[in-house]
Amino acid sequence: MNQRYPAAECALHYTDPFTLVIAVLLSAQTTDKAVNLVTPTLFERWPTPADMAAAPVAEVAEIIHRLGFYKTKSRHVVECAQKIVADFDGSVPRTMDELTTLPGVGRKTANIVLNNAFGIVEGIAVDTHVFRIATRLGLTRAATPAAAEKDLLEIIPHELWGPVNHQWVLFGREICDARKPHCDECPLLDLCPSAFKVSGNPKPHRSRKSTGSAASTARKSSASRKSSKRAASTKSAPKSQV
Repeated sequence: MNQRYPAAECALHYTDPFTLVIAVLLSAQTTDKAVNLVTPTLFERWPTPADMAAAPVAEVAEIIHRLGFYKTKSRHVVECAQKIVADFDGSVPRTMDELTTLPGVGRKTANIVLNNAFGIVEGIAVDTHVFRIATRLGLTRAATPAAAEKDLLEIIPHELWGPVNHQWVLFGREICDARKPHCDECPLLDLCPSAFKVSGNPKPHRSRKSTGSAASTARKSSASRKSSKRAASTKSAPKSQV
């Protein structure tokens, strides 16, 4: 990946740690391109944590309405800015534990902010591209990106953690596409156990609910068989005298 993408960098547009936090927060379930279309207006209106903390949620929602889940995101944007002002003296915190206390910020966002804004590499930001590629390569069998990160941290040397997200995002867009992976062009073809076999993003493992449903079906089937036996027994028994 280092050879293929030696200069991979964050595709989101930002000018400081705060605008990066907000941009990554907005990027959930939508494209970086779409985020980059709305953030210029957003940051022109409210460029600092203090400004954003005082922003009306409805007005933020109006600006970012083209993004998925914009109502929830607009609330998180304002609440995130308010917490930065109230709890961190207006400065974006520099630790994983503190960053993940911000509304709308999880490990993926925190990893990106730490890495790109502060040069701190504490983990790997596992988004949909990284999760898909890691699963297809057999590096993880985890059901969620958060769980997949733990597997990747054990396999990939620490000195390579930093560029993983940006490199794998580019690789996922160009080669390991979710719907139609270009396996014939993949430089990892000889290493990939999923080559020419899969498409789509990883699906969650069967939940307990599903298992319970199967057990319920089995119980109903057993009850049905018992009922049939009773009916047959009643039919063959002699009629009682009246």
